Amino acid sequence: MRLHRNLVFTVIDSLGFIFNEGEYADKVVARALKKDKRWGSADRRFVAETIYEIVRWKRLYSEIAEVKEPYDRDNLWRIFAVWAVLRGYKLPDWKYFEETPLRRIKGRFDELSKIRKFRESIPDWMDELGAKELGEKTWEKELAAQNEQAQVILRVNTLKTTKQKLRAILMDNDIETYFDDQYPDALILKERANVFLTQAFKDGFFEVQDASSQLVAPFLEVAPGMRVVDTCAGAGGKTLHMASLMENKGQLIAMDLYESKLKQLKLRAKRNSAFNIEYRIIDSTKVIKKLHEKADRVLIDAPCSGLGVMKRNPDSKWKLQPEFIDNIKKTQAEVLESYSKIVKPGGKLVYATCSVLPSENQQQVERFLSTETGSQFKFVKDRKIMASESGFDGFYMAQLERKI
Repeated sequence: MRLHRNLVFTVIDSLGFIFNEGEYADKVVARALKKDKRWGSADRRFVAETIYEIVRWKRLYSEIAEVKEPYDRDNLWRIFAVWAVLRGYKLPDWKYFEETPLRRIKGRFDELSKIRKFRESIPDWMDELGAKELGEKTWEKELAAQNEQAQVILRVNTLKTTKQKLRAILMDNDIETYFDDQYPDALILKERANVFLTQAFKDGFFEVQDASSQLVAPFLEVAPGMRVVDTCAGAGGKTLHMASLMENKGQLIAMDLYESKLKQLKLRAKRNSAFNIEYRIIDSTKVIKKLHEKADRVLIDAPCSGLGVMKRNPDSKWKLQPEFIDNIKKTQAEVLESYSKIVKPGGKLVYATCSVLPSENQQQVERFLSTETGSQFKFVKDRKIMASESGFDGFYMAQLERKI
């Protein structure tokens, strides 16, 4: 295997933006892939996957390379050299690799792999928190699963096509997929591919959405003709899924604090031919009060730590801070208290997160049910999805019903 100078320089530049400038890895990768139009699919794959791998294993590689943040350019080259040696690349005779200690790199890797926080490349505080909440064995399995590369999963837009038809269309584009009976609307790619370039995507035949995330909308038990509110809609992956389950019949209100996210959702909804969605920015408490006791179904896809989706967002573990976890739990309690009032008597609420921590999940639900507002609800069922068991993202969802 040979390293190409222009590709490696792009990787080094990108790591600088992520590690030193605090930029998000997905945005940096997207920008990097536009750098040279002459690159083929193998070149683009090398750039994207190498950046993500080094971000994922940052702590381990930094420890082996004996460098600390902030990383100057020489430090970034040392980290890259560690990655290349461990991946079996022959280092070219570039000046950046002149003093690379090949034998020492492999020895340090063997040594550090015996210590979980290095082996799984994770901050101390996060390792301690996960072990405390989930237990050592479960946390260890979960960490290993979160360090695997995320699969590309499509959710078929049933407003426009079927799983079988979409699979055949993608096959014509040399994109092979397979079904999993546990995920009715999912198509799973056999190999990674840039599906956003396909005509099928432009025609709104599918969205990219993890299989675990695809379980949330059905868990809410929406049906055509209902009034449904998605209180934390964001860019609307679950909103669009609900629109398709509702067959464009009924009223689907997408709410968010940020107008920019709802603008993204509008564009996606147009491509999806989802026409039953209304958009409301939560710019005051009046927006919520107007909907009190008006909805058949309410989804609270709550802000969370994201500790169930680290395989998809490997830079998140370096951006998260312990105080964020404490603050987000307060926010979760507040949105449950406030948005639950939108559910009408006999209606249902689903509280969901992409975290695996009980303190953000079942403990939040238990705490809510013990409050005055929560006493108006009864617990129906919940589902805990671990990445180590499902192979997909870690998720939690709880269904509550408002008493009549």
